[in-house]
Amino acid sequence: MDRHLCRACREPAGSLVLDLGDQPACDYFPRRDDLGPDPVYPLQMWLCSSCGLAQLLADPTVPEEPRGAEPAALVAQAADAVERVTAAGFLPDHGVVAEYGSPHGGSWLGLLTARGLVPSGPGGQADVIVDCFGLMHAADQRRALAGRASRIAPGGVLLLQYHALSTIIGGLQWNALRHGHYAYYSTTALTAMLAAVGFSPVTAWQFSLYGGTVLLAASRDGERNGRPDAVVQSLVAEDARVGVRDPGAFVGLQRDVRAHAKALHDWLVAERSAGRKVLGYGAASRAVALLCQARVDRQLLPAVIDASPAKQGLRMPGTDIPVAAPARLAADKPDAVLLFVPDLLAEVRDAYPEVETAGGRWVDAQAFGSGRL
Repeated sequence: MDRHLCRACREPAGSLVLDLGDQPACDYFPRRDDLGPDPVYPLQMWLCSSCGLAQLLADPTVPEEPRGAEPAALVAQAADAVERVTAAGFLPDHGVVAEYGSPHGGSWLGLLTARGLVPSGPGGQADVIVDCFGLMHAADQRRALAGRASRIAPGGVLLLQYHALSTIIGGLQWNALRHGHYAYYSTTALTAMLAAVGFSPVTAWQFSLYGGTVLLAASRDGERNGRPDAVVQSLVAEDARVGVRDPGAFVGLQRDVRAHAKALHDWLVAERSAGRKVLGYGAASRAVALLCQARVDRQLLPAVIDASPAKQGLRMPGTDIPVAAPARLAADKPDAVLLFVPDLLAEVRDAYPEVETAGGRWVDAQAFGSGRL
């Protein structure tokens, strides 16, 4: 393999900090009758020694994920974020807005246009540019960030939302690593990346989504107050405490891969041996590596339920587990439903009360391993 250069600063020095081995492309859901085997590819995280950006080392896959249903938790968080940004004075009256969204779905444009902002034309200047989990999907991080920065009008603001690397490390969220997600941001690394395009963080807001999500507001150097406020400074301090630039801080993340997978496999075997039925919920990308690492097949998990019609009738990558419609929850009356996206808990309990009415329970798939369950 050719020498890897950082996707942001182009420097070659860095360390491999997380290796999940060969994994199927987690955004390619084969048809249920396609028996495979599915092709696999290396899945590794590399940490740049120069700018501190954690990133996908290589990705030969082609994005193909069917569109999922937008979780209520994500919709609520977007509304909350727009309220906070408005209260802080970052949305100008009758300003122009542009959005770089995630290919997995979700948009803030409706919320922003309802507040009087006008969508920009393709490639046009904007007073506000919103990037909600979009930047991480760019293989060339430097070019993608520079493109966004170049579109911001004088006095404008760039709003970047990201799943914090400190959360991934501290929460042992190793299965956040996936093909197609090229970068895993710390506030520290983003500050360096923004400086390279003449921008600085101004303030930030934190949310509980995915265990710890940040919305960072940045402006061109010399505009607004020009200095990070106390919130940004506290995020950088937390990065230092966790050690987001230290390869040694990732050791627990790597160690938990095996512990998490073994604990989940053993629990499913015990449930089956006891005659209890378990279904999964949420055909999410983060479920793919977990199911593959844990060697879970349809004998242990007969189906993963998902509300997205586009995923129903397919199967989970790398396994023979079919994706089924929510009607199966009532039909099968499972003793437990393994929830692969913990943020969905309140939503699914409200949507499918029949699970608990029949005596079943919801189980957090992230809670296994390293003494967490």
